[in-house]
Amino acid sequence: NCAKKNIVSFSISTISFCEVKCNSTAKNYSLIPANISKNVTILDLSYNQITLNITDTRVLQTYFLLSELYLVENKVTNLFNNSFSNLSNLEILNICRNSIHTIQQSAFTGLHKLKKLYLCQNKIVQLNPKTFLPLKNLILLNLHGNLISYFDVPQLFHLEFIILYGNPWNCSCSLLNLQNWLKTSNVTLENESITMCSYPDILKCYNIKTVPYKAECYSKFPSSITEDLHIPFQSISNSTFNNSLNNLTRNSEHESHGKSWAFLVGVVVAVVMTSLLISIAIKCPVWYNFLLSYNHHRLEEHEAETYEDSFTGNPSSPSQIPDTNSEETTVIFDQLHSFVVDDDGFIEDKYIDTHELREEN
Repeated sequence: NCAKKNIVSFSISTISFCEVKCNSTAKNYSLIPANISKNVTILDLSYNQITLNITDTRVLQTYFLLSELYLVENKVTNLFNNSFSNLSNLEILNICRNSIHTIQQSAFTGLHKLKKLYLCQNKIVQLNPKTFLPLKNLILLNLHGNLISYFDVPQLFHLEFIILYGNPWNCSCSLLNLQNWLKTSNVTLENESITMCSYPDILKCYNIKTVPYKAECYSKFPSSITEDLHIPFQSISNSTFNNSLNNLTRNSEHESHGKSWAFLVGVVVAVVMTSLLISIAIKCPVWYNFLLSYNHHRLEEHEAETYEDSFTGNPSSPSQIPDTNSEETTVIFDQLHSFVVDDDGFIEDKYIDTHELREEN
């Protein structure tokens, strides 16, 4: 299905080259075939099951002479970084009617000669304006029929046509910069009359280029102070302002989340400390009595004699008690703390010799 066509062009000398067109539409391919001639310049793989995965990307890099690539109505969902990096001669890329929802920032790296990019009828919600930076010579950008509600000003200095209808445009203040860019640049908004606002409801009757904005929008998104400068510089200024504003909004959101977490942690710590203090206050009397029960000291000699009289039941004075040496006294009174209270309320001292007491009595 590949056809060759000789094209001759004249300049200083006659130059001849071969245009090779390969039509592989509706072949039910799930992968890009690797057996196509490496000299192919126009490759049409529309109406297949191609997903443009890593294997497809590797095969695609071998067709470095491609000037036109058509992947209409396949199964592509993601455009990964460097998907077309070796296709430096590509001028037309059509990936309409897929299910693309993610386009990585470096997806179009290497496409310096690309003039027409068709991304229509996909599921794109948001586009990073830096994605289009490698496309130095892009003339037409088709984004119709996606899910885009906000579009930052792309830095495409050679762009002449842009197609944006069929998207749910939110015509709030955030879209003011896009409107200013469409009005002041040389870019033509194709199908302008049907590129309508979807939100808010009161602005549904306006298209995105003519929607009236209130004065408060101009205060939030002031126009560039370099209006009389070259239009490309104005585009850069607007884009830079939008990026800075988005970063500021994100930072404020992160700060608010950080403060809320800090507040929550503080509340938890306060509750734990309060519970701990209450527990200590409740347990303190028990601990005090427990410690107080061990608060004993060695009895003095005269105190020991008094306690000995009370335990032996001898009403006589201390002088009537037989003399004992200091070591025996110390041993006796060191053991006073080991007395155990019986159930009858009397204390039994196992260290007192009852036979000796009877003799004394």
